[in-house]
Amino acid sequence: MSDVNSLVGVVFSGLSPLVIEHVRDDGDEIRVLARTPGGWGACPDCGTESARVHSYHERTVADVPVDGRRVVVRVRIRRLACPTRGCRQTFREQLPGVLERYQRRTARLSAQIGAVVRELAGRAGARLLRVLAMAVSRHTAVRALLRLPLPVQRTPRVLGVDDFALRRRHRYATILVDAGTRERVDVLPDRRADTLETWLRDHPGVQIVCRDGSGAYAEAIRRARCPTRCRVGDRWHIWHNLAEALLKEVAAHSRCWAKAGPPPREGKRAATTRERWQQVHGLLDKGVGLLECSRRLGLALNTVKRYARIPEPDRLIRAPQYRPTLVDPYRDHLRCGAKKTRPSPFCSYCERSRSSATPAASTCPTATSPRAASRPTVPRSRPDASPATSSPALTGLKSISGRCSTPSSPPCPETTALAGLVRSFAALLTPADGNTDRLTTWITEAPAEDLPHLHAFTRGLDLDREAVNAALALPHHNGGTEGINTKTKLIKRQMYGRAGFPLLRHRILLG
Repeated sequence: MSDVNSLVGVVFSGLSPLVIEHVRDDGDEIRVLARTPGGWGACPDCGTESARVHSYHERTVADVPVDGRRVVVRVRIRRLACPTRGCRQTFREQLPGVLERYQRRTARLSAQIGAVVRELAGRAGARLLRVLAMAVSRHTAVRALLRLPLPVQRTPRVLGVDDFALRRRHRYATILVDAGTRERVDVLPDRRADTLETWLRDHPGVQIVCRDGSGAYAEAIRRARCPTRCRVGDRWHIWHNLAEALLKEVAAHSRCWAKAGPPPREGKRAATTRERWQQVHGLLDKGVGLLECSRRLGLALNTVKRYARIPEPDRLIRAPQYRPTLVDPYRDHLRCGAKKTRPSPFCSYCERSRSSATPAASTCPTATSPRAASRPTVPRSRPDASPATSSPALTGLKSISGRCSTPSSPPCPETTALAGLVRSFAALLTPADGNTDRLTTWITEAPAEDLPHLHAFTRGLDLDREAVNAALALPHHNGGTEGINTKTKLIKRQMYGRAGFPLLRHRILLG
């Protein structure tokens, strides 16, 4: 009999505060009959201990599974009388760690359910728990997740700030991360400046804030009025903005690439581009403002600005880009009999004059897109990894400069200048003390070249100069925040939409 008692004590060691009287096998489940050990109990209101029994009650709670079957514990507990006059008359005794008030599960079963739903949340967590003989509904799984305590928030010295989409193009939220340890700090329900300003005022220990080029976040940091806070821009976003400006400059020279092969046929798009350029510059020569040009021509203001920046319409016309297809060798044998009032893509393919009609011409520069041409120029990771003498920026842009020229003409001067500017800026992405002065020199040299898109990039640097200077001089960055945003997308795909923003915030902070 002592061996049986020892075995019961091992299997149900989590119920050791109780006195187990009987264990019964009911097939799909195991029932345990137990009682409280007796002794003194403390009143939950006044804290006075009492051993005077008023009556007895039974509680039924679920425990962790044994042998793949659920365990149900029926416990006889005492209702004790409180000796304090004016306090409650009776109270039920509790056993912390085993029986909690108003709970129908033991503490260790609740802990196991919480560990599962912390990773899988509602439906997925409920399916796994059912396999583990801890069956709960998806609604109960979500409630168990929301009951998990959040980690204690602490104020970091270096704070990373970034936004993520709750509903793309409609609603966004803000995540705050310790940029040093990459721990989640908080999640704000929107990305407005007022919300972040309130958080910063409530947490005065923040000294450095890493952010992207968001104007709302910059305004919030400025309005917080704490002189010790330093705004640090993210180097990846700065380099990405330069890459976008470079792509536009390379695209502006795509017509030069076509000079290396047969001249492309002028199409309807090219004629429309020339006509719009002449209309915009005709109004500008008469002193009409950009906004009035937009209203008169029925064009977007950004489109008018793009036409106004370009000194000649040829820089806006892109060479036709045709990819080689399996039908190219048989193109001369194809005929299209469709009506011209409604041409099909097949008819357009038959009628156009393609320089890449033969397989040997598939490597013609006209088949290269601006993005493909600029890809070796702007590497997506570690742009400063190569030495300045062998920078991929110089190699890539020199090849483009060669394409822009013919055997009888010199290389394109704008592209050659762009190569040097990109190479010198890539060297600034390694944080150093003298980068601030070198950036000033770079911003002074860039406007001297005929590169309008690069000029817009330099103006953006001037508007946020304090944050850019800190990004090029300090080692802090926003990479950890971007990584957590990637994990947030996975969490949203798993469960977001069930309980809204509170559930999403809970899972992010528990991650």
